[in-house]
Amino acid sequence: MTGEPGTDRAGTDRAGTEQDGSGDELADRPADLPVRESEVAMHGLVWDVVRDRVDLGDAGEVTREYVRHPGAVAVAALDDQGRICLIQQYRHPVRAYEWEIPAGLLDVDGEPPHLGAARELHEEADLVAGTWHVLADYVSSPGGLDEALRIYLARDLSGVPAGERHERDGEELGMPVRWVPLEAARDAFLAGRLHNATLGIAVLGALAARDQGWAPLRPVDAPWPGRPAHPGPRAT
Repeated sequence: MTGEPGTDRAGTDRAGTEQDGSGDELADRPADLPVRESEVAMHGLVWDVVRDRVDLGDAGEVTREYVRHPGAVAVAALDDQGRICLIQQYRHPVRAYEWEIPAGLLDVDGEPPHLGAARELHEEADLVAGTWHVLADYVSSPGGLDEALRIYLARDLSGVPAGERHERDGEELGMPVRWVPLEAARDAFLAGRLHNATLGIAVLGALAARDQGWAPLRPVDAPWPGRPAHPGPRAT
C-alpha cells in the first residue's frame, strides 16, 4: 500500500510537515545533556579524541568517545555550462585518490565560514566566484565525531591570475582538476564509482535546487547553529 497523495507511509507530506495534527516542522532537536566527566583520551596532530560521561536521564549514564573536530566548509563551484569543479586528492585512511569538491577545515581563528570557503576555492581550484549561497549543512558521522560541514554553491566563476595563485604542496601538489556535468557526477555517485559524501550531497543538492529555480538556497551568511564552538586545530 502507499500513503495518500502527497504523503509517505509515515504520514509525512513532501514538504516535511508531520500529518499528525501537531504542525511541527521536521527538524533536528538540539540538546545539551549534562556531561558529568570529560577528558582528552588522545591528543592528535590535528584533532583530539575526547571521552565524555553523559547523563541521559532515565536511561542512565553512558561513556562516549569521539573525535573533536573544528568543522569544515566545501564549495560546489558551477560554471555557466552546468558543470561542477572536481579535484582529485589522495586520502590515506581510505587508500584512494578521491574525486571531491574544494574543501577545508575552519582552522583560521575568527574567519567567517564563507570567507574560508572562498579561500579554499582560490587555493585548491584557482577560482573566485561572484555569487555565493549556502547549499547544505550536514554532520558527517555523528556517532563518532562532532564535525559539522557547510557546503556553499558558488557561481559566476572566474580564474585567479597566474601570479596570484596559491602554491600547492603535499597531498595537493599536482592535484587534478576536472569539470563534470552535474548529471554525470550524479550518475557516477549513484553507480558507486564516486564515494565522497560531501561531493554526493553537493551534486544531488545542486540538481534539486536547480530544478526549483535556485529558490531553496539560503544566503551566504545564513545562521549555522550546528557549527562547532570549540577552537580549530592547534599549530604543529
